[in-house]
Amino acid sequence: MKTILVDAVYCFVVENGGVFGIFKEMHDLLETFPNRKIILTGANDEQFKKFGLDQTPYEVFTLKHNPEKTNPEYYEIMLKHFGLGKDDVIYFEHDHWAVKSAESVGIKSYHYDNDKKDLEALRNFITENI
Repeated sequence: MKTILVDAVYCFVVENGGVFGIFKEMHDLLETFPNRKIILTGANDEQFKKFGLDQTPYEVFTLKHNPEKTNPEYYEIMLKHFGLGKDDVIYFEHDHWAVKSAESVGIKSYHYDNDKKDLEALRNFITENI
């Protein structure tokens, strides 16, 4: 069963009135899949708290901006850390360059438009690729 890699900030965690919290509708969508979920971020210790990443219901992986998710090395390190291969995961991310970076190491990725918040398109991506 494939692991679903989830972008943290501006996907799973959104800002509302200057406060960051879990995007409930996305969480509800993800809960319809029995697959393991891992939140990916570049957050450092201060940002981890600011974005409420210590409150997520899923595992969180960060390299604290060293390197950034726009660097393919981020995904190579993450896969190795979890003992996963590129074919064991799918990923969705709001940053176009991070999507390209993940794709460059062979991870099936989806660009999630955090302005549109099209959860039906996200559901279709996940359903078709797990």
